[in-house]
Amino acid sequence: MPPYDCMFLFKPHIRKEAVLDLVARVGKHVSRRNGVVTDVKNLGPVQLGYGIRKLDGRYYQGLLMQLSMMATPEINKELHYLNKEDRLLRWLLVKQRKTSFGLDLLGEEGRFELSKFSQLSKLEDEDEDEDDEEYEVNEEENKVN
Repeated sequence: MPPYDCMFLFKPHIRKEAVLDLVARVGKHVSRRNGVVTDVKNLGPVQLGYGIRKLDGRYYQGLLMQLSMMATPEINKELHYLNKEDRLLRWLLVKQRKTSFGLDLLGEEGRFELSKFSQLSKLEDEDEDEDDEEYEVNEEENKVN
């Protein structure tokens, strides 16, 4: 599943509970479709470069939120119900390009380095077992009279 960022621009007078409600509803929609929400960020109030006209007036400020997720490519079509949401000024779904995860992130050289790391951790585990006796503390010394 490719990673996506969904940006929400809310009207500035919307209560925090209503903002969280809408973001949670989108997150539940993603998880029902076997997706995963990876991050939610509140980017705070923003001053807009131009006014966005809605039925209830023109807005020059907004509250910006970012929802990062991993979802199927059909998520773009499924989120179009947000167009009718009157708490939002705008929303945008952006697919993250050229991102790699896990061992793909390390590349061929990184995999070699990772194997060295696992060998080092085995050596450290063996060494720690031998040193346990040095750090044992007598319970009598810890008692407070």
